[in-house]
Amino acid sequence: MTTTGRRGLAVLAVAVMAVWPLGAGSAHADDPPGSTSSSPPPAIDSNAPGLMLPDGATLAPAKVLDIKQIVEEEGGEQRREDTNVDVTFALQAEVLFPKNSAQLSPAATARILAIAAEVREQGSGRVRVFGFTDDLGTYAHGLKLSKDRATAVQRVLARELDPGTAYDIRGYSEDYPIADNSTEEGRKKNRRVEISFPRTGASAPAP
Repeated sequence: MTTTGRRGLAVLAVAVMAVWPLGAGSAHADDPPGSTSSSPPPAIDSNAPGLMLPDGATLAPAKVLDIKQIVEEEGGEQRREDTNVDVTFALQAEVLFPKNSAQLSPAATARILAIAAEVREQGSGRVRVFGFTDDLGTYAHGLKLSKDRATAVQRVLARELDPGTAYDIRGYSEDYPIADNSTEEGRKKNRRVEISFPRTGASAPAP
């Protein structure tokens, strides 16, 4: 279900329990790297007639996807995703950097500082900063640009957070798109930096 608030924020809350026949793909390109679930899957009777499995078919292990709430600014400049495990902010590259650059714009610092305040509030000791590009240009160029942008954002966070905070910094180039790269609107969403950290009481995912 999607609703739009008075401030132009789109909110999406999703709860999914996925049971996949053996051999069917269960990974999606927009799954965050290192995504985990903290909840055990429910017991499934593979012989239940309601499943209507073809003869000889079996079930792959059940997978529970965490409840997600997604809040996105109108225009998609900033997106926040909350689960019971972690919090992820995705900032479009255009609000952080000039075109094809890893030099932070003057307006970028305020957004990053607001996220740093949220990290402190959650008491997180580990932060992941991942950069992504669209599929224009070479993959190698995208890898360097996305990593350089992630590093630039991490440096601002490091000035604000506890010195003992651990960071995972990666550049993924065009991998893990969240929108269609065949349109400029989609490419704009894919050009982003994601900052994610565990919620209070949740353990950090493995790097």
